[in-house]
Amino acid sequence: MASPVLADQPTVTPGPGRRRRRPGLGRRDHVIGWLLIAPAMIYFVIFMLYPALAALYYSFTDWNLRSAAEWVGLTNYSDLLFNDAKYPHFWKSIQVTLLYTVIAVPLTLVAALGQALLINVIRRGSNTFRLLLFLPVVTAEAAVGVIWRWLYDPRYGLVNGFLELFGIPGQNWLNNPDLVIPALAFIAAWQCGISMLIYLAGLKGIPGSIREAAIIDGAGPVQRFWKVVVPMLRPTTFYLLVTGVIAALQVFGLVYVILSGGGGRSVTGGPEQSGLTYVLHLYLYAFRYDAMGAACAMSFILLVFIMIITALQFKFVRQEAS
Repeated sequence: MASPVLADQPTVTPGPGRRRRRPGLGRRDHVIGWLLIAPAMIYFVIFMLYPALAALYYSFTDWNLRSAAEWVGLTNYSDLLFNDAKYPHFWKSIQVTLLYTVIAVPLTLVAALGQALLINVIRRGSNTFRLLLFLPVVTAEAAVGVIWRWLYDPRYGLVNGFLELFGIPGQNWLNNPDLVIPALAFIAAWQCGISMLIYLAGLKGIPGSIREAAIIDGAGPVQRFWKVVVPMLRPTTFYLLVTGVIAALQVFGLVYVILSGGGGRSVTGGPEQSGLTYVLHLYLYAFRYDAMGAACAMSFILLVFIMIITALQFKFVRQEAS
C-alpha cells in the first residue's frame, strides 16, 4: 500500500492568536516581574515584617533597650490587663481613646460630607476651595499642634474670642479634663480634607437620572439628601467609617504636640490623664519608663482590638448602596 506523499499535505500556518512564543520568553518575563516588585518586597521585609516579628518576640520579654531581653512569657499581657498597681493608667488610656473615637469619627464624617456638598454645588472656584480645605491635611502635625495650642489659649486664643462675640464665656480648653477630648476631636474634624475628597468623588458618581427622578416626584432638597444622597453614599461612608476608626484608635502625633507643654519633655496625658490616648501611653512606656517589652505587648493588644472592632463593623454596618 502506497504511503501518502507528505509534500501534498496542506501547510497549517499559525493564526494571529496562535503565534509561537520564543523559547525562554516566559521565563524572562517572570524574572522581570520579580525584579520589578523586589524593591517593594525588600522594603516590606526590612521595615515592616521584621520589626513586627521582633516586636512580637519582645512583647514576651522584659526589655528596657539597654540590657538583654529576659523572657517572661505572658506576664506583660496579664499585668497590663489585670495588674492595676503596675499599670494604673492602662484602662484609662483605653477609655480616653474610645471617647476620642466616638466623638472624632462622626464629627469628621459630618464635616467632610458638609464640605463635599458645598463644593459640589459651587460652579466657580471649586478647585480653590478644594485646595484650601485640603491644606490642613498636608500641614505638619507639629505645626498644627502649635497653631491650635495658640487658638485654644484661654487668654489670647481666637476660639474664646469667637465665643465671646456670642456672649459665651471662654474656656480653658486644654486644662479642663472635660474639654480636652472634644478639643482634640474638633481638630480632627478640621483635618477632614481626605474624607472630603472621597465624599466628593462619591457625589460625582451619583447618576443624574436619579436626582432628576426625585425632583420630578416632588422631592425637596432635604428629602433628596436623605432619600437619594445618603443611601447612594453608603459604601463611601462605610469605607471612611472603618478607616476613620482605625486612625482614631492610633492617634498620637497631634495629642503629643498639643499636650507636651513645651518641647515634649513634660507630656503626661493632660490634666487628670484626660488626654492620655492609648498610643501616647504606649510611647511613654517605651521611651520614658524603660518598659519596651510592655510597650510591645500593648501594640499587639491594640492590633487585636482594632481587628475585633473592624470585624464588628463589617458584620453590623450596612455597606451596600440603596
